[in-house]
Amino acid sequence: MPYDAMNDCDDDDLLAAYAAGDAAAARALTARLTPMVFGHAVRMLGGDAAEAEDITQEALLRLWRAAPDWRRGEAKVTTWLYRVTANLCIDRMRRRRGGPALDAIPEPVDKTPSVADEMQNAARVAALQTALEALPDRQRQAVILRHIEGLSNPEIAQIMDIGPRAVESLTARGKRALEALLSGRRAELGYDDDD
Repeated sequence: MPYDAMNDCDDDDLLAAYAAGDAAAARALTARLTPMVFGHAVRMLGGDAAEAEDITQEALLRLWRAAPDWRRGEAKVTTWLYRVTANLCIDRMRRRRGGPALDAIPEPVDKTPSVADEMQNAARVAALQTALEALPDRQRQAVILRHIEGLSNPEIAQIMDIGPRAVESLTARGKRALEALLSGRRAELGYDDDD
């Protein structure tokens, strides 16, 4: 299959082409899916890019192994990957809880100079990430998939293997918990300055 034509193919077509031995299809699908998987893993793992890279590689390896037996129409490739990625992240976080406390690990020093707006944005992202980490695993996963990844409730229900009403309940409880965790920090995070 010509590389230009691959941009017009859906994920299922590219996965089928890979299963049939088309290495270019694998490269095209990898280029398309890696940023999505990596971004989701980074958010699930609290910003740990090194672990997110490992998770991304493992999730994509699992996709390649599943390719020969993939049944078109049963699940979207992206839905399947979100689910695998989330499960790998949750497993990694559970194993990590037995190790040293995350608070005991010093934050890496950012040597790049930044402007005040970038610093404020970083503080906002860090506050949100800290608040997300305080949520139970399932609430965090639902909130990230819905409000950060922008997936629909039915898609999230498929990924999490629950009903759409359970997704609504998890995201609503997660949003309330985030609001409670962040409510006293508006001035500190510079939201009083926003128009």
